[in-house]
Amino acid sequence: MVSIKVALPRAVSSVGNFKGPFWPQPTKATVQSTRHWRVTKIGQTFNIHRIVMTDLEFLTQAEHLLSAVEQSCDRINDETEADVDNQRSGGMITLSFTNRSQIILNLQKPLHEVWMAAKSGGYHYKWVEGCWQDTKGQGEFFANLTRYASEQAGLSLVFSA
Repeated sequence: MVSIKVALPRAVSSVGNFKGPFWPQPTKATVQSTRHWRVTKIGQTFNIHRIVMTDLEFLTQAEHLLSAVEQSCDRINDETEADVDNQRSGGMITLSFTNRSQIILNLQKPLHEVWMAAKSGGYHYKWVEGCWQDTKGQGEFFANLTRYASEQAGLSLVFSA
């Protein structure tokens, strides 16, 4: 997410409507692109937040997520009795536990989502304000992965970014 703070001079911010041949007028393209931005005004400052990520931003954040899951598996196997096998194939990771249960993590590139399939169900996560959040408000990705993996492994496991 990109945040830009813009402070307008007092004279400009108090004028009201900006019209005339030298003031840029909104076009159809600029009006459509504003759907991807959230603007809030605090005093004389406008905060502009981009709410839609590009494909490259998604792939970068998703790669960080998958790498963190792999590193967490390595750390868990080194520090605990758990034997969590992780196999990666492109944008998919399969976590296998000793009781033969699995958790599957999969990137959904067109939707900019990460999907998780566990014994407890299927979950979708989007990158929102700096972390991967469940699209139905069920929490953060790593907290949920920790809970579902612990349930399936029968041990207390911790996954982290």
